[in-house]
Amino acid sequence: MQLNTVEQVQEAMQEEKYVSERSLATAIYLALQLPKPLLLEGEAGVGKTEVAKVLASTLGTDLIRLQCYEGLDVSHAVYEWNYPRQMLAIRLMEDRDVNDRQAMEQIFSSDYLIERPLLQAVQHKGKAPVLLIDEIDRADEEFEAFLLELLSDFQVTIPELGTIKAEYPPIVIITSNRTRELHDALKRRCLYHWIDYPNIQKELQIITQKVEGISERLALQVATFIHELRREDLYKLPGVAETLDWASALLALNHQELNEEIAGATLGAILKHQEDVHEIRSKRLGELVGAAASPSATGTPSES
Repeated sequence: MQLNTVEQVQEAMQEEKYVSERSLATAIYLALQLPKPLLLEGEAGVGKTEVAKVLASTLGTDLIRLQCYEGLDVSHAVYEWNYPRQMLAIRLMEDRDVNDRQAMEQIFSSDYLIERPLLQAVQHKGKAPVLLIDEIDRADEEFEAFLLELLSDFQVTIPELGTIKAEYPPIVIITSNRTRELHDALKRRCLYHWIDYPNIQKELQIITQKVEGISERLALQVATFIHELRREDLYKLPGVAETLDWASALLALNHQELNEEIAGATLGAILKHQEDVHEIRSKRLGELVGAAASPSATGTPSES
């Protein structure tokens, strides 16, 4: 599918059931046109990773995902040599009394190379893939610095083989939950967009599109409850992913109306820390359910 305008981007995401503001659609459009990596920041569960999935599906191309974590290094992100296979080849040459320099050099050829996500993206054939570098803030600063060559020139260097440059530069989406500040050098190479928690109206739209069979009344009650819950001083506020889990859980329990009993029994779908569950269940649950079920919550959702 061609994405030649911001409107086409927004419509395409809507077709994939991703509710996008124009500002996000504009950022995606510019990332495709310039082209530049797109850095998406926001709280966990607001839909950052989903942007890459939707974009790959819309463009009809492969999604290559690198999940970042502390200690991530080149051997897990870019490539590593297949050492067992290399050792086996060396022993076979020794058994056959092969003393050929060219044969030995083949040990460090692409035949013995294990491609990790970044190299897969650079060497991808055909249509440019979407490369998702997920939760970059979890990786060490050294790895962040290593990414600069890839993001600047869409190439990686392997000492034994040389520099490999992408024939079809990948569309790069980088996500961060902002558990630490990223370096300016990385940010300079990217377009930037912050994805915030949705308001009631947007969350209602997300629920009705994503949770099949839910009534608009229950969807509105869920969206309102979550909206009010995010005002609380919690250890971890629920994201959109938790909202959808909760709505699905209520449907699975055959509930089409939110009440205090079922809300209390299913808090584990939206709150993941015992302190938060105890605080809400013991002190605020009735008020939150009341706000969600009040007459004001049954009309047109507010933008607040």
